Amino acid sequence: MAEAHQAVAFQFTVTPDGIDLQLSREVLKHIYLSGVTSWKKRAIRFKNGVLTGVYPASPSSWLIVVIAIMSTMYARIDPSMGMIDRIKTSLLVSEFMTVQTQTVLSAILFATGLWLSFIFLLRYILKALLSYHSWIFESHGKMSFSTKVWLSLVKLLSGRRPLLYSFQASLPHLPVPSIDDTIRRYLESVRPLLDDEQYKQMEIVANDFKKDPAPKFQKHLKLKSWWATNYVSDWWEEYIYLRGRDPIMVNSNFYTMDLLYVIPTHRQAARAGNVVHAMLQYRRKLERGELTPLSALGIVPMCSFQYERMFNTTRIPGIETDFVQHLKDRKHLVVYHRGRFFKVWLYYGGRHLWPSELELQFQRILDDKSEPQPGEIKLPSLTAGNRVPWARARLKYFTEGVNQASLEAIETAAFFLTLDDEAHGYDSENTRSLDLYAKSLLHGKCYDRWFDKSFTLIVYKNGKIGVNTEHSWADSPIIGHMWEYVLATDCFHLGYTAEGHCKGDINKSLATPTRLQWDIPKACQEIIEGSYMIAKGIANDVDFHGCLFNEFGKGLIKKCRTSPDAFIQLALQLAHYRDKGEFCLTYESSMTRMFREGRTETVRSCTCESTAFVRAMEDESTTNEQRLALFKKAADKHQNMYRLAMTGAGIDRHLFCLYIVSKVMGIDSPFLKQVLSEPWRLSTSQTPQQQLNLIDIQKFPKYVGAGGGFGPVADDGYGVSYIIVGENLITFHISSKFSSPETDSFRFGQNIRQAMLDIKALFNLKEKKM
Repeated sequence: MAEAHQAVAFQFTVTPDGIDLQLSREVLKHIYLSGVTSWKKRAIRFKNGVLTGVYPASPSSWLIVVIAIMSTMYARIDPSMGMIDRIKTSLLVSEFMTVQTQTVLSAILFATGLWLSFIFLLRYILKALLSYHSWIFESHGKMSFSTKVWLSLVKLLSGRRPLLYSFQASLPHLPVPSIDDTIRRYLESVRPLLDDEQYKQMEIVANDFKKDPAPKFQKHLKLKSWWATNYVSDWWEEYIYLRGRDPIMVNSNFYTMDLLYVIPTHRQAARAGNVVHAMLQYRRKLERGELTPLSALGIVPMCSFQYERMFNTTRIPGIETDFVQHLKDRKHLVVYHRGRFFKVWLYYGGRHLWPSELELQFQRILDDKSEPQPGEIKLPSLTAGNRVPWARARLKYFTEGVNQASLEAIETAAFFLTLDDEAHGYDSENTRSLDLYAKSLLHGKCYDRWFDKSFTLIVYKNGKIGVNTEHSWADSPIIGHMWEYVLATDCFHLGYTAEGHCKGDINKSLATPTRLQWDIPKACQEIIEGSYMIAKGIANDVDFHGCLFNEFGKGLIKKCRTSPDAFIQLALQLAHYRDKGEFCLTYESSMTRMFREGRTETVRSCTCESTAFVRAMEDESTTNEQRLALFKKAADKHQNMYRLAMTGAGIDRHLFCLYIVSKVMGIDSPFLKQVLSEPWRLSTSQTPQQQLNLIDIQKFPKYVGAGGGFGPVADDGYGVSYIIVGENLITFHISSKFSSPETDSFRFGQNIRQAMLDIKALFNLKEKKM
């Protein structure tokens, strides 16, 4: 037992002279090393905090300003215009100092104030510059003179080595669009989905809303935008995610896959050891703020606030609403294997465990033959079912004794690890391998992932890995950033021995992982079984299809002088029309991270232009030249909408916030009620690729990621996630529900493939004629 191993660290003997306390030298050494590591970590955080706090200036610039002011004083020039003298007369301790000391101190105080004012001025100027978004609307490869000047100024003021949070104070706030613009764009977005009579009725309702009560709601939103850091993000997290009482498994959580073609080692414990160690390295950089912030054009910074809650974070269930619990300096993780929970310490002697040491710990868990305790095996299904029963069970059965201690170990862990007893991954000889892999990552057996943790790392018995992520704390690009770092570190920096083990010596003196203990009564076991049955029903209804499209990719699409995203979105519109014979409200996720605490905005991809193109493709009387012209018009429209969404001029987040204001004010709005109840029967998202550029896929073409996906949003709709991998591969993750007679994920995948080829053929024909 680990407790018994640790108990020998110190001994005491009661004697007539008192207590003779004997401490182990080894323990004293570990205490010393832990203390050194802790203070070193605090010192680094303090240093990086100072660097971030004074950015875009630097601490050394303070010294330069002080020296400059002191130099002018000795030259008998007063740059403060008398302020230094006023500071001198106001010093509370002036009677204890000489006149010269008072002058020097006053000059230093003035220089410090001048330096701080200079920092605030730089930040204000940088914030004003970052509010300029005309550059994003310019044609690719063409840059106006004003944009070139703007780019030079941003580069000049951005400093040399920004840390992760350096730009946070300089990012602009998300603007509140005007009511007129939002209503106009909304009506434009629904026009292709409504007949003339329906559209006329919608116009009347929208215009009535625009007159009253929209102006009242807008005033409150304007006030919030001035007061809060972001007028959307806190309400979005609370009302879209945390107040939802339905299961988060499938409905909210999303997954990310391993490398598509490569498995670095088939040893489960070894792969887990390397990956966990790489995650700890990433966490250390994250906690110190040493990661480089992402930027557009390599210059325009993206907001980094979502990274803060990646580790040490759990969604805690509540009766009416959940909340996100984020902690610091968590030194353990919890491992689930064959129905048992184990607590594994991640530090030894003040340092992270080496990959070989982690492999040993995980192998000990794999070799453990103990049986699950009553109610333990399906306990995680509480996080997969409805939120209210889980919240009530937590309050009733997990607030005291061993249950409280064990649940606390899970909820305070750095993250959750499942050592899965199944084998998954892409197999070119098994057409369903990607489908089964996706379903396993999304829901597993419904009781072998802790869906409330910020993320669950899954390591399969064949060495394949993946991640299931809880959605409330962040969006997919954030976990993708960490995942790219982990995969590159695992394969190209840590590596494995010829036998597939982690490199490094094995320290067998490590305390063995500790089994978490449970005392789960029958009544609670019934609740667990109820949650499991609900989750199993949801999981069994998920129809998944993974589609590897390798006929062409980004390279050819760029030759068509078209945005790859616009090309794919139009292909999805064509595929959906062929699949269902109709158009539908389409959701594409766009990011708003050019603004402080920005998350996402919706691009409504079904437009009048896209529907005209699709109808032309299905009309045999239309020539290819006409189709191509309509395609380019639709693609340009899509790109413009995407840019509007990125720059804070989207529709849906504004309408969502207006709806929240209406509910708070107790004013019913038929228009907002109708808008917010419209189903998204085609929900799409692009997974970002190569955010860090750590893997050269030109040199290592097999080391490409497979992306990730999510469950269907509507009962009778499709969820489509896609990742553009390199120049010649696009991976589609398609989800729907078996219970819907209107959908079939495999069929839709075939329609997407054919739509992509048909659009490509337009350009081939055009090129031949030219």
